[in-house]
Amino acid sequence: MNRSRRIAAVAALVLALPLPIAGAAMASPSPAAVAVAVTPAAFHGELPRPTGPYAVGEEVLHLTDQDRTDPWVPTAGPRQLAVSMFYPARHDTGVPAPYMTLGEAQGFVATRVPPGTGLRPQDVAATTTYAYSGARAAGGKFPLVVLSPGFENPRATLTGLATDLAGHGYVVALVGHPYEDSGETLADGTTPGCTLCESGAPDALPDSRAKDVSFVLDRLTGHDPAWRLSHLIDRDRIGMAGHSIGGASTLNAMAGDRRIRAGVNMDGTFFPPVPADTLQGRSFLLLGKQSNHAVGGEDPTWGETWAGWKGYKPWLAVAGTTHASFTDVPILAAEIGLPMPPDMTTSPERGMQLTREYVGAFFDRTLKGVHQPLLDGPSPANPEVLFQHP
Repeated sequence: MNRSRRIAAVAALVLALPLPIAGAAMASPSPAAVAVAVTPAAFHGELPRPTGPYAVGEEVLHLTDQDRTDPWVPTAGPRQLAVSMFYPARHDTGVPAPYMTLGEAQGFVATRVPPGTGLRPQDVAATTTYAYSGARAAGGKFPLVVLSPGFENPRATLTGLATDLAGHGYVVALVGHPYEDSGETLADGTTPGCTLCESGAPDALPDSRAKDVSFVLDRLTGHDPAWRLSHLIDRDRIGMAGHSIGGASTLNAMAGDRRIRAGVNMDGTFFPPVPADTLQGRSFLLLGKQSNHAVGGEDPTWGETWAGWKGYKPWLAVAGTTHASFTDVPILAAEIGLPMPPDMTTSPERGMQLTREYVGAFFDRTLKGVHQPLLDGPSPANPEVLFQHP
């Protein structure tokens, strides 16, 4: 079996369907599965409100790496990236930002949502995110966190986490990796689809994402920054988190870029060979579903990789969650009225809450130097979160 097919399953919006192994071709939903879909009446999606003291601003950057040909579609020329920048903002400024462009929403509905739901791309694009375009930035400098989504899922599916981090005083760069998901709108207005989805994620993908991230950091923190609000970024306090293959790629990015001081893998299987000895004392959080990612669980790469690290390395397994629970996907699925899978006993809202709390606490501790009792051990308030001790 190709090593890329060992990574954890990538969740489609219909969570009740049997999920493919990430890297395998997406199967068409069965007629029976389509029949259980509920046609929304004037669907309007809404992500949970950010919980921090700041309002959240958002801008989209289109970056082109002139020194690197696109690894998946060489005929496309230099590697292009779409990056959503979230930042601490002043309240009551700006206008509501879209969840996705219409082109991105069209790709998402066409490839990640089964036929028969009645969900329209314009409804997905208009999902309320509580981020605001044109919002006035708050004063000060803030740590930077880079986010990378799972394979086949567009960057927007980590918006719920991104907005919460920004509301708590972080600048967030949410990176879209073209040709690896249902669609990222590029500078020319085109939204190419997923070139890799039929063949599966290649073994080179984590290293490619690491190069994407290092380029983004260069353009955000270099002498001629690409973002007009780059002065908000504290260049000495940079972290990264990702879901699924985005989480696995976080380790590769840290191995190649010492600017990244702390990393988080949310439920992603590491690709071998794993650069386990290159953290050099930097911090890394493992946060995943219990069935796969408890000690001795179905994914051996977490234990093998964790053992080779030095430094602060909490490992948390969350009971009752699925692979998608660390993203926006279950929230949207529930709002459409789609049934949750039987093993998902932790609600979509609760999954989002726990993801925000523990990822935020980890970065508060590692990038801001603020002690977080939440990470000291099990909490009666969060019985789903199981601290692992290999």
